[in-house]
Amino acid sequence: MSLTRTIALLTALFAALFAGCATAPATRGEKETLQASARATLDEMIARNPALQDTIRNVPGYAVFPSIGKGGVLVGGAHGQGILYERGVPTGYVSVEQASIGAQLGGQTFAQLLVLHTPQEVTDVKAGRFTAGAGMGVVVLSQSASTQTNFNPNASVFVLPRGGLMVDVSVSGQRIKYQSFSA
Repeated sequence: MSLTRTIALLTALFAALFAGCATAPATRGEKETLQASARATLDEMIARNPALQDTIRNVPGYAVFPSIGKGGVLVGGAHGQGILYERGVPTGYVSVEQASIGAQLGGQTFAQLLVLHTPQEVTDVKAGRFTAGAGMGVVVLSQSASTQTNFNPNASVFVLPRGGLMVDVSVSGQRIKYQSFSA
């Protein structure tokens, strides 16, 4: 079985685990807090590596997840809520669900920026067809990120560790759900 097919199967199998998780926060206050947190998270990521500003400037879209919680013992999962930006303008809520299988133990939280390089990727996110998995370039933004010389502006995922401890050597896939601000 191919890695892509394995990731798709994992995502489908564990989708039921997150079936009750909402895409948008429940109250107006929670929605405002999520929007403010997404903006602050993006600002923090750019402060850690200013080249990120150029990366997102001309893409059709990106999603900012201020906090994703992840945990697992052999089988794991993760969930977080965020904001979808199209051409730099916030347009709706997104949630990410991740399922994984493999050598893993512990829990962690992190922020994530998902860069959508094509209009089709934005369309796929909005239609609930977007899955992220193997083959996507990932950059971890650390305290010293701005001094790193290996920054990849073509990466699709930028991660900002928040806390926790997790040993993770697993195969995983992410599924993104979308809800318009007007819904």
